[in-house]
Order: sequence, then C-alpha cells, then structure tokens
Amino acid sequence: MGRKNKLLVPEARAQMDELRKKVSHTNAASEAKFEAAKEQGVPLQHGYNGDIKAKDAGKVGGHIGGSMVKELVRMAEKQLQEKNK
Repeated sequence: MGRKNKLLVPEARAQMDELRKKVSHTNAASEAKFEAAKEQGVPLQHGYNGDIKAKDAGKVGGHIGGSMVKELVRMAEKQLQEKNK
C-alpha cells in the first residue's frame, strides 16, 4: 500500500530535487525531510520509521510540500510580473 512519489514528467526530477534543497536550506535533497523533521520536533531517523505517528509524518511532508508550493507560486508571480513589463 506504499505510495510512490511519481512525477508526471520524470525528466523534472532533478529540478524538483533542486527546489526541495532550496526551500529546505540543505545541501542535499535527500536530507530535506530530516531537516524538516528536526524543525517540527519529529524523531525521524535514517532507515525504518514505521513507529512514528501518521500525524508526525504528515507534519514533515506537509512542511516540505507547502514550502515548495509557496516557492513555485512566488516564481510564477515573478514571471507574470516580468512578462507584463
């Protein structure tokens, strides 16, 4: 029943990883969730994390995803402003 984070455009993976690094202020996209977990006070560890609450897991994913969406909206608004000049 595991969910896969499958992109509609697989070629966008590198750009999405770059965005994740940018919004999480980390050097590696794979470390973004651990940084977000630390900020949220969630005891996320490398490896198995099946013992954490779904609510806590949602805090981590929601924080990262929400930050990415905010950044994408900011980028789109900037492009629209530049286009209208």
